[in-house]
Amino acid sequence: MTSAVLEASHVGVTYNEDFRALTDASFSVGAGELIAVVGPNGAGKSTLFKALAGFVDHEGDVVVHGKHCHHLERQSIAYIPQQTDIDLRFPITVAEVVIAGRRRFHGRRMRTTQADITHVMTCLSQVDLGGMENRSLATLSGGQVQRVMLARALAQEADVLLLDEALSGVDAVHTDELITLFGNLAATGTSILVSTHDLSLVRSRFTRCLTVNKRLVGDGHPSAELADNKLEQLFSSTTQEEVL
Repeated sequence: MTSAVLEASHVGVTYNEDFRALTDASFSVGAGELIAVVGPNGAGKSTLFKALAGFVDHEGDVVVHGKHCHHLERQSIAYIPQQTDIDLRFPITVAEVVIAGRRRFHGRRMRTTQADITHVMTCLSQVDLGGMENRSLATLSGGQVQRVMLARALAQEADVLLLDEALSGVDAVHTDELITLFGNLAATGTSILVSTHDLSLVRSRFTRCLTVNKRLVGDGHPSAELADNKLEQLFSSTTQEEVL
C-alpha cells in the first residue's frame, strides 16, 4: 500500500444517545486504492461514510493527509449518499447539482466561472450524461441520478470518494463503464470506497474489501473476505448482537 490518504482510528457512532450504529472501526486507505465496502442492510456502512465525511458526530479520529480533521473540515472527501437520501422534489437541474461540487473552490459566495462550467461539462461527459445539463433532476431515472451525483463528486476534485450504493439502479453497461472510470481515477491517485450489495461485482472488479456489520468485520482481498464461512459470520445476527 502507498502512503495513507485517509485513516480511521476507533471510529464509532451513536444515534439518539442509545443506538450504537458503529463501533471501533479502524483502517487506512492508500492513494489510488479502489475498495468495496460490504455488509447487510443496517450494518452501518452509510454511517461509516458519513462519519468519515464529517457529516455525523463520531468517536475516534479521522486523519486526512496526516492531519486530524474536525467536523465540516473535510473538503478533500466527497460523499455521495444513497439515492433514498436525495430529495428529487426539489426543482434543480443536472448542471446545478454538479456545479455545487465546485463550491469548495469559491466559498459561500460562489460566482461560477467559465472554467467551472467547462469542468462540469467534462464531468458529465465522464459519466455519459453529456447534453443533459439542463434536464431537471426529477425527470431522470434512478441510475441517471446516481451518475449525476458521481459527476458532482468528480467536479469537487476530491482526493477520496465515498460512494454509498452509487451503482444501485445503474444498468449493467453503465455499471461496467463506471467501474472502469473508478479504476482510471484510482490510477491517477484518487482513493475510492464503494458500498455495494453486488458480491459478484466485488469479487471480479475489486482487490480489497471491507466487511462491516456494526463494526469492521474484515479487511482484505474479496476472495478471502467473501468466502462462505466469512459471509455467514458477516450476515448473521450474532455479529450485531455481540456489539450492541
